[in-house]
Amino acid sequence: MSLPASPAWSDGDIELSPDGTGAKRIQRISPSPSSYREKECRMCDPDEALVLQSQSGDPAAFAELIQKHQRMIHSLTYRMTGSLDDAEDLAQETFINAYRQLGSYRGAAKFSTWLYRIAINACLTWRRRETRRVQMAEEWAESNRPPQAAGATLGTGNEWSERTQEALLKLPAKQRAAVMLTLYDGLNHAEAAEVLSCSETTISWRVFAARRKLKRWLTAGGKRE
Repeated sequence: MSLPASPAWSDGDIELSPDGTGAKRIQRISPSPSSYREKECRMCDPDEALVLQSQSGDPAAFAELIQKHQRMIHSLTYRMTGSLDDAEDLAQETFINAYRQLGSYRGAAKFSTWLYRIAINACLTWRRRETRRVQMAEEWAESNRPPQAAGATLGTGNEWSERTQEALLKLPAKQRAAVMLTLYDGLNHAEAAEVLSCSETTISWRVFAARRKLKRWLTAGGKRE
């Protein structure tokens, strides 16, 4: 009588499967390269325990993650927007989105890198909305501006940090993000590329182009050419 097919038993990376005589054969299963990368990343991530607790439904663990990273995220969103109010809103939006997406986090990157990516995406979306809003406001103002309002100038007593911030805000959003991550937050080009989902070459080009523009604008008194 033929025996019915039996299921295979799994024991970590060992698979026990019966042969035709009912004896168990041991087969070693090689994990996928991606699983190795995820395990290595998890092992070196100081947030691993809190992330796992959060994914298990522990709100106190996620609150601790917020406390650990809120200054970093708020600093990033402020430098991306130049507005304390907008920075606060975007930092809050970042953590809300992170909480909603927490189930999809698998440790392929450090939690802080994953969080950076969410914050950058929120800032880029904000910048697109803000650009459209400003364009509409400028068009309206231009069509309704009285003659005597022309020729208004900016004050000349700004501090150097304020001038730098103003110059940063003139950069295209993706160049600004590359500068913030590499020059201000100390990420290397590989890490910044992972956050921004692009190549290291792209990061290098964006940083080079941004620094050239910033030098030109600041030496010209902060005026954009």
